[in-house]
Amino acid sequence: MWQAETVRARLLELYPHSTVEILGMTTRGDQILDRTLSKVGGKGLFVKELEVAMEEGRADLAVHSLKDVPMELPEGFTLAAVLEREDPRDAFVSNQYDSLEALPPGAVVGTSSLRRQALIAARFPQLQIHPLRGNLDTRLAKLDRGEYAAIILAAAGLKRLGMAERIRAFIDPAQSLPSPGQGAMAIEIRSGRNELVQLLAPLNHAETEQAVRAERQLSRSFGGSCQIPLAAYATVDQHALTLTAMVATPDGKRIARAEVHGAAATPEAVGVQVAQALEAQDATAILAACRTD
Repeated sequence: MWQAETVRARLLELYPHSTVEILGMTTRGDQILDRTLSKVGGKGLFVKELEVAMEEGRADLAVHSLKDVPMELPEGFTLAAVLEREDPRDAFVSNQYDSLEALPPGAVVGTSSLRRQALIAARFPQLQIHPLRGNLDTRLAKLDRGEYAAIILAAAGLKRLGMAERIRAFIDPAQSLPSPGQGAMAIEIRSGRNELVQLLAPLNHAETEQAVRAERQLSRSFGGSCQIPLAAYATVDQHALTLTAMVATPDGKRIARAEVHGAAATPEAVGVQVAQALEAQDATAILAACRTD
């Protein structure tokens, strides 16, 4: 809802004589909280109902956290704009400890991200990693009840909802590489709505769009979903793009990691190059092991 309100406010700034209404909806991804996303259908659970609303003409556009958007959109839908990225880092949240390094052996860390699970397990095999679902209030309440010694969340969500004070430490991308699209918001519309494309164009942030296009191409190359531990993070400096990516087994024992520098104007090409570099490190076998598990 924060994301929808933000886009609404931006549109009203651009077009003050227009009317922008919000159609509030709850998706299956919001409702199923007792299982990890990788076991109940993946990222599409957060967007399907919104796409149906657009298909039926009840909504003109949908606002998403880009990391929740499947790499392949259904036929008839397209991403019309990507807003400027918020902090892409993971955040360490705890009431007792200052960092992952400070946690004692056997401490319970909460996350339902296979990517985070793999990265934590690789660095801190002495920790226990347990599933954590629900909205931010729900997750923080579980921490406060003592169910976890610490939880790992996206810094962007905490900042956007005014909960930045709960962050004990930011985890550097070098230690916890973000999920493709993490921290970015995207606007989805029906294909062929050229008038909407033009209206939304001022909201598109070119550098963020280039970065996430590279990340999503890399993920697409491996059939990316929340069912595999995959990370990808791109940065753009003028005309240059750097993409770093990783695939791993959930236990963190097998990891492939690669980084490629390329042209920001051709982000998908950089994504393909990184995918090839990971393939050279047996990434396909690593991901096959994940699916077998």
